[in-house]
Amino acid sequence: MLTKYIQAAMHQAKYKILSDDDSFYGEIVGFQGVWANTDTLETCREELAEVLEEWILLRVSRNLPLPIVDGIELSIKEVA
Repeated sequence: MLTKYIQAAMHQAKYKILSDDDSFYGEIVGFQGVWANTDTLETCREELAEVLEEWILLRVSRNLPLPIVDGIELSIKEVA
């Protein structure tokens, strides 16, 4: 389920070329603080995926909610 969640979030990523230095900027709307800025589109996608993974782990470790993406809801359930 985690892989599907990450893939769904990455499909919502938006990329643009910054005019001041021709670098690539990517972000995922709804995932505050998840962005990347690199020299190529490929490395921007790779870095954005890494940032997303770290963001998810941070939020899970702090028991913070995650956005629902394409009907996929990740939640932490307490186990007895």
